[in-house]
Amino acid sequence: MNLTNYVREVSQKDFGKEFHHTATWNTRLRTTGGRFFPADGHLDFNPKLYEAFGEEIFRKIVRHELCHYHLYFEGKGYKHADADFKELLQKVDGLRYALTMPSEMVYHYYRCQKCGQEYRRKRRVNTQKYSCGLCHGKLLEIKKQKT
Repeated sequence: MNLTNYVREVSQKDFGKEFHHTATWNTRLRTTGGRFFPADGHLDFNPKLYEAFGEEIFRKIVRHELCHYHLYFEGKGYKHADADFKELLQKVDGLRYALTMPSEMVYHYYRCQKCGQEYRRKRRVNTQKYSCGLCHGKLLEIKKQKT
């Protein structure tokens, strides 16, 4: 999919206005579906949300960012708290908040070789530097698991 052309199409159909800048995928976005950059007018979108939730939800995310875009260039209130933004977002049926991504957290499991105490950690533990908190025994990584 050519993202810029898709955003132009959504802008024309849902807003009746032209989109004159570029839209790009940004894989570094973690907590948001997209971003609008007033400095140069381009939009960034999270490809993971498109993959996870499909085109219908993604179109609502595009509408949300286009609300920021069009209101900014019209000189109206384009921020989330502004009445102009809330009104336009409701009118075009955009998403108010980004959906939470299904997380793929990796956990590391350790067991003390002396007392058998087990630990679950999100980050790896340097077993050469750290030891068991109960008996100060040596830790051994037993498994790594995605949840």
